[in-house]
Amino acid sequence: MKKKPMIVLASVFMMFSAFSCGGGSKTSSANEQNEKVVVNVPQFDADSAYLYVKNQVDFGPRVPNTKEHVACGNYLAEQLEAFGAQVTNQYADLIAYDGTLLKARNIIGSYKPESKKRIALFAHWDTRPWADNDADSKNHHTPILGANDGASGVGALLEIARLVNKQQPELGIDIILLDAEDYGAPQFYEGKHKEEFWCLGSQYWARHSHVQGYNARFGILLDMVGGEGSVFMKEGYSEDFAPDINKKVWKAAKKLGYGKTFMDGNGGLVTDDHLFINRLARIKTIDIIPTSPDGDFTPTWHTVNDTMDHIDKNTLKAVGQTVLEVIYNEK
Repeated sequence: MKKKPMIVLASVFMMFSAFSCGGGSKTSSANEQNEKVVVNVPQFDADSAYLYVKNQVDFGPRVPNTKEHVACGNYLAEQLEAFGAQVTNQYADLIAYDGTLLKARNIIGSYKPESKKRIALFAHWDTRPWADNDADSKNHHTPILGANDGASGVGALLEIARLVNKQQPELGIDIILLDAEDYGAPQFYEGKHKEEFWCLGSQYWARHSHVQGYNARFGILLDMVGGEGSVFMKEGYSEDFAPDINKKVWKAAKKLGYGKTFMDGNGGLVTDDHLFINRLARIKTIDIIPTSPDGDFTPTWHTVNDTMDHIDKNTLKAVGQTVLEVIYNEK
């Protein structure tokens, strides 16, 4: 990802009453009912999600055109299949900012594929080829492990897939793992820097979805959702394209007691996969991504320190349980 964000200042009860009319008078039924629908939302297992994050990191950097990338892609597809999803592998040759041909692979796991009512959950699974934000310039050409930036979002979605396989929500769910997100021009690149250099897999998917005419009620993108001490504010493009989805997610987080993790404020604009999904696929999609009050991402962002040492199970739990609360309460 992406540009660093710039901060922009900035139990429902249904009551049913029966009425009868006759002889010019109106009477109300003595039996008014208060009805509250209780939804059984599965419990997100942060230990399980942490293991899925670690399993990806154990492959090493997952940079397109490497054997580690191929091996991890196979692992992710196999996990989704093991969790009962209908898996689609979307292979594409994508052109990077410098003309490099990237052998990319979007991996989609679908539940209730026959249902027209759907929710799309996104994360990118590739990692940055360069630690170009590292404090030590000697590391700028070193690929990152991407424990948080890539693996955390995917790990959370694999845990959600495991739970969905056991207990299906009412709507169909698509777990969409996007490739070639983090191959954007490095900071040391002296040519033009364009936002379309980023998120190549999502741009491809948005133009060539895995199902012809694919649509979803909304989408949620998870990016860097495992960092220690992470705080999630409402990302700017998410507010522009899908403020109602932001509201829905932040309300769920507050209900669950995660109000200090999901802060009700603006987190600035971030060039990320959701931007192209909104623009090109026109699916209302938000980005759950950490920002700080000064506009920075987490300290490990695009550095060699993006390792398992900085993955926090509490952060994974807050994000994963919030997403589950949203998707299981959607009717």
